[in-house]
Amino acid sequence: MHRILVVDDDAIMRDMIRSYLEAEGHDVIEASNGRDALAKHRLSPADIAIVDIFMPTKDGIETILELRRMTPCPRILAISGGGEIGGLEYLSYAKVLGADGALAKPFGREDLLRAIASISFGDKPAPPL
Repeated sequence: MHRILVVDDDAIMRDMIRSYLEAEGHDVIEASNGRDALAKHRLSPADIAIVDIFMPTKDGIETILELRRMTPCPRILAISGGGEIGGLEYLSYAKVLGADGALAKPFGREDLLRAIASISFGDKPAPPL
């Protein structure tokens, strides 16, 4: 199973994701913003990071960019319920900037597990940017 960092400023969303993942046997670490997530990843690297795009302190795009420069670099799943920036959809933008996958909110348990499976490479580290 994977060590998964869940980064979202919404405590209810983090709790829901954690419960889905722990039920599958994953080890889950939570962070409420990008700055906290980066610090936690430095202390105890995650295999996968699930990163919300809209957060205070350090948003998801900044967090994804910094995670991609770290060693080891986790696989990254961007999540968002947000809309567009000048016609450019946020989740597409996150993938261009380094997310390995994207998942729109709201999502269910099966959607999340399918998205995690689609970006997982077993024990192989993510390729650096």
